[in-house]
Amino acid sequence: MVRIGAFVGIFGNILLAILKGVVGWMANSRALIADAVHSASDVVGSVAVLIGVRAANLPPDNDHPYGHGKAETVTAIIVAVLLFIVGFEIGLNALQDIGEVVTVPKIIALYAVFFSILVKEVMFRYKHHLGKKYRSDALITDAWHHRSDVFSSAAALLGIGASVAGNYWGISWLLYGDLAAGLFVSLLIMKMAWSLGKSSIHNALDHVLHAEDTAKMRDEVEKIDGVLHIDEFLAREHGHYVIIDIKIAVDPFITVIEGHRIGKNVKDLLLEEERVKDVFVHINPHDQSY
Repeated sequence: MVRIGAFVGIFGNILLAILKGVVGWMANSRALIADAVHSASDVVGSVAVLIGVRAANLPPDNDHPYGHGKAETVTAIIVAVLLFIVGFEIGLNALQDIGEVVTVPKIIALYAVFFSILVKEVMFRYKHHLGKKYRSDALITDAWHHRSDVFSSAAALLGIGASVAGNYWGISWLLYGDLAAGLFVSLLIMKMAWSLGKSSIHNALDHVLHAEDTAKMRDEVEKIDGVLHIDEFLAREHGHYVIIDIKIAVDPFITVIEGHRIGKNVKDLLLEEERVKDVFVHINPHDQSY
């Protein structure tokens, strides 16, 4: 389903980019052309998500014994950087156009932008739902990329509408609606890119889950026959997976085979958790003095 979400983003953005680009060129709308470029950048982002998801699902190997769980997080960072660059370019182009001859866009540009807003909002809600359901950082990031397109298209709608209205009523300052919309969109996109990049970088760093998040798992382990005490329980996030290191205390007088059986039962139990990717169990002899 994650891959399907990525494909939806790719084909949807290709169609929107072509539509807005062609209409923007025909309607002489700089805002709509910039919005088309923004949609085209989403195609690159969605392709990156698809590559990241595929890499994350690869089995562990000699170079990556803990799997490839962080591949999606790295991909999310790449998408965030791409989003920031696009926002900067839109803002720079808007500033460079100040002082140039103002071209009033044709009204057909308004229809194209309105259609784009509807499609982008549907794509955002669909991919955000999938990202939350399957705990995919990259898919959630790409979903917010679609939401940024909704905001940018809304700003383009206002800007184009202002230019058309200014030309109709003879209000000269409204003719700069396109440029103002472009600058506003660029700031909005860069702010969103910063937030998404910051969140993805946080997820890229391993950090231990809080005690309240692992309380249920600890309780279940303590119920296993042969486990006398949990000496240490560390659950760390590895991308969107969780890897557990656990030290359990067992009867010091049992056989190695019996100790191994207890450890295997602990590992099998913890692997039943949805997000747990791997478990490392260390067996300690129980010391009643602790």
